[in-house]
Amino acid sequence: MQKVIEIRSFILALAAVSVAFTYLMLPFLAVILWACIIALVFYPLHAKILSRVSERENLAALITLLLCIVIAITPALFLFSSFIKQGTAVYQQLESGQIKPSLWLEQIRTAFPQIDQLLQIIGLDISTLKQKLGALSVEAGKVMAGNALSIGQNTLAWLASLGLMLYLTFFMLRDGAKLIPVLIRALPLGDERERLLMQKFVEVTRATIKGSLVVAMVQGALGGFIFWALDIPGPVLWGVVMTVLSLIPIVGASLIWLPVGLYLLATGATTDGIILIAFGAIVIGLVDNILRPILVGRDTKMPDYLILLSTLGGFSVFGMTGFVLGPLIAALFLTFWEIFTREFNVLNSDNQPNG
Repeated sequence: MQKVIEIRSFILALAAVSVAFTYLMLPFLAVILWACIIALVFYPLHAKILSRVSERENLAALITLLLCIVIAITPALFLFSSFIKQGTAVYQQLESGQIKPSLWLEQIRTAFPQIDQLLQIIGLDISTLKQKLGALSVEAGKVMAGNALSIGQNTLAWLASLGLMLYLTFFMLRDGAKLIPVLIRALPLGDERERLLMQKFVEVTRATIKGSLVVAMVQGALGGFIFWALDIPGPVLWGVVMTVLSLIPIVGASLIWLPVGLYLLATGATTDGIILIAFGAIVIGLVDNILRPILVGRDTKMPDYLILLSTLGGFSVFGMTGFVLGPLIAALFLTFWEIFTREFNVLNSDNQPNG
């Protein structure tokens, strides 16, 4: 009896300490998650570097981290600063009336009368749509300007989070392989199940990053390039917006380049409009149709509709981090049920009476 009380008391204390520790780490969950993601993506490179530096783990991790900063972090910081700068400029033009989305919509409507019929079929009123478009544009501008102000005011905190993420990434690269056996011993799920779940975690994270993010970056870069080539204002801003939208399967960057192409056609810039729509449909669309199934669907072994729904759900619940967490949770859900179904069926068949 004394032994049972001791075990239960220890488990209760373990649960309480674990909950307290999790609560303590809540402010850093995004930092920890992205440190794990970066370490997973760059670990194959780290393994190659480690084999070339005589198994000096600290040196290999440092070289990998420096390459990560050069390849991923620095370009991302440059793009983000350009995005905020151009986004703030667009917001100022919206507030001053230099940019009038409702006027653009009216020009497109005049040039393409069929749009009225289409809107009536789907139950949208053109005047309501114009009001909503204007309000949405101003709100989006406020968000970008607000983010710029917030980042400016909290630069130190933001840089501290970035530094902490890179610091954790170093140790994840150096010690990540050693942590897996420790987790397998600690978790009470069964070694075989834990290895399968960790394998799925690694597969989905890498597939989502190298697939969704790479596809989105390529599409955003192509979109920004064609906007720059056609001398459309804010190519970096719209390129980043198209990158974000491209993270959502099916919807993608067409939400930007298609309306802009129609606007160019409506305002008489026929050649530019045709070039933009053709480039978007053929080049940008082809990147999505070819690369995404290869890099995401095949590695995760999930159907396209589930990838779409889990990505949208992840965005709505977790924000930008959700484009990784959404498919990851969906994949773990499928894996848990696959394990349960397989083992339950085995147990069920073992208990069946012999005929």
